[in-house]
Amino acid sequence: MSLPTSFDVIVVGAGAAGLYSALCLPASLRVAIVSKASLPLSASDWAQGGIAAVVDPQDSVDLHIADTVRAGAGLCDRSAVGFLVTQAAECIDSLVNFGVGFDRVDEKLALTLEAAHSRPRVLHAADTTGRALVSTLADRVLAQPNITVFTQAFALDLWLEAGTCRGISLLYQDQITWVRATAVVLATGGGGQVYAQTTNPEVSTGDGVAMAHRAGGVLRDLEFFQFHPTALTKAGAPRFLISEAVRGEGAHLVDDTGYRFTFDYHPAGELAPRDVVSQAIFSHLLKHSPDPTKGCVWLDLSPIPEAKIRHRFPNIIQVCQHWGIDILHDLIPVAPAAHYWMGGIQTDLMTRTSIPGVYAVGETTSTGVHGANRLASNSLLECVVFGAQLHEIAISSVPELSIDPIATAPLNVDLQLQQIAKTTQIWSQQVSSIRQELPRLMWQAAGICRDRTSLETAIDRVKLLQTEFNLLAIGQLISQLTPPITINLPAGISQQDLYIWGETRNLLDIGLTILTGALMRTESRGGHYRTDFPTLDPSWQVHTIVQGDRWSKSDSID
Repeated sequence: MSLPTSFDVIVVGAGAAGLYSALCLPASLRVAIVSKASLPLSASDWAQGGIAAVVDPQDSVDLHIADTVRAGAGLCDRSAVGFLVTQAAECIDSLVNFGVGFDRVDEKLALTLEAAHSRPRVLHAADTTGRALVSTLADRVLAQPNITVFTQAFALDLWLEAGTCRGISLLYQDQITWVRATAVVLATGGGGQVYAQTTNPEVSTGDGVAMAHRAGGVLRDLEFFQFHPTALTKAGAPRFLISEAVRGEGAHLVDDTGYRFTFDYHPAGELAPRDVVSQAIFSHLLKHSPDPTKGCVWLDLSPIPEAKIRHRFPNIIQVCQHWGIDILHDLIPVAPAAHYWMGGIQTDLMTRTSIPGVYAVGETTSTGVHGANRLASNSLLECVVFGAQLHEIAISSVPELSIDPIATAPLNVDLQLQQIAKTTQIWSQQVSSIRQELPRLMWQAAGICRDRTSLETAIDRVKLLQTEFNLLAIGQLISQLTPPITINLPAGISQQDLYIWGETRNLLDIGLTILTGALMRTESRGGHYRTDFPTLDPSWQVHTIVQGDRWSKSDSID
């Protein structure tokens, strides 16, 4: 598909946040969805547990707010949480009307309990809720005449003029080009691939956060990364998420002796908040293993009736069977893995960022609803509640270019590209080496447990890797391109080569911000645990904020 030169709105990302946002934009607008992968492939598509909402008369908005704030460990924005929870029921109605097939019991929406919720309020579609949601939204998007979807298209950077966003720089069909828009919605998901152990798909490389950072946007609370306590841990297998709903239905976490150790760390045991359970697993392994990063504990599903397991967790059954585990009779080996990024681009309730013309929705944001630790199944809810606010967007027509259009790159750029193409094997190997080292470094220094020495050492190393990366000729050439110059990739440089280059650039950017935020916050709170500052410090009930290379603290949070 050829790429038009302008749209009213460009949505970057095709998970739940991007798809729902596009559907909520006024139908009069020309909308483009840009997706790195095929549609749909996102962390939303992998979401198993469900979407939290107050739809049961026995539940209440106040309880959902209280549970969310409690899990957020003092850093939730109460107005944002209240907004999220009070808008939830209306958004669920919208999803049902779209055709999302939530499970039901006697025609009523089925609800399950997940960790840190005081009531069963999690709607689900077996154990593939994200897939049911995203596939339904994708079908709706593809049927909309005002929305055009571009897959295998990688947004490289925001296009700014005089501090206002005018579109994006895009890698598409072996070209790097510039596409104009009055508004850009960043919905690129999280950045779990910055860690060696993650439940996130390969596309989760922090693209939106990195793009906003390079454009001078305000980012917040980047040190807070949630490590899901129960990811499948078996040699050769991916870190497949074993849904928290499994524990909500009655599964036990046990060690090698069958002991339910989590109650030693929290009275709620397996149903404590995720950060608590992950730290309990890490601490327990530390006592019994020389290298806790390589150990595992076990999920015992025997307390759950077999019929319920078959009904609720067919996908988990199938995946575990593929790796030789019969969950009806075998224990599942699990350990924590990076799962969800609470920090991100700071936005207001209308999804606006600090960059004029740029909006953001979903995991790529810091809306204030998750605080230091996300409450289970609030993430899909955040995507639809905040995505819905884009129906209020007010934009004018696409602005005219303020510079003379240039159809193709100047001759000297083409000559440079030809020279760079001759060394592709060398620089692509350098990029791959950095891409492999960074996640291991991040897992060791900024994983579940952190300390000053490890963080400082990692920061120095990432800065060195970034310097080496920035010296690569391909990056220097791309960084010098100005709109609307378009370049065609010569033979010898594939689009995949530049995908890896672009993702590695983004991972280096977000890795350094996570490390720096983690070093700055000298306490333990939510998804951030410092062994050298192991307790919560009331003086740190503030946000960490970065804009460019300037770090600061927010005012105290009520």
